[in-house]
Amino acid sequence: MQAVGVDCRFAEDGAVQVRKVKLNGRWQSVGQGRQWLDENGRHVLIMLPGNEVRELVVQPGSLSWRMVEVGSGGGTAV
Repeated sequence: MQAVGVDCRFAEDGAVQVRKVKLNGRWQSVGQGRQWLDENGRHVLIMLPGNEVRELVVQPGSLSWRMVEVGSGGGTAV
């Protein structure tokens, strides 16, 4: 997993709306898919430009974001 900057809004119920992610020093707008909560944190599927699907995970204790490639062993099938 790689640390990543995320521009988002949190709803009162904990749901998240991701607007942009910062990769390689550049902010990129993203599309958002489903999200869920488990023992590892809140997971959000996003689509980067070029139709690349990624999974973001926010750790509840630190509010730090990590990104994993879907299908890389740590990701979730779409």
